[in-house]
Amino acid sequence: MNQVRELLPILIPLIILEWTLAIVALVHVIRHPHYRFGNRIMWILIVLFIQIIGPIVYFLFGRGERDDSY
Repeated sequence: MNQVRELLPILIPLIILEWTLAIVALVHVIRHPHYRFGNRIMWILIVLFIQIIGPIVYFLFGRGERDDSY
């Protein structure tokens, strides 16, 4: 239990970063219909289930061209 208590100052910011990235990526996937690779369902699953790497992969490789029509 002491080890967990010692790691809390490192774990809490990582957890906040992970949740923030996942929420921002998920909102982006839902709002934007254009993707470079794959479809909406695939990107939702990647963002939600591949923890901190999934949202980063989406923003690097999955996000399509910007659509200014709305």
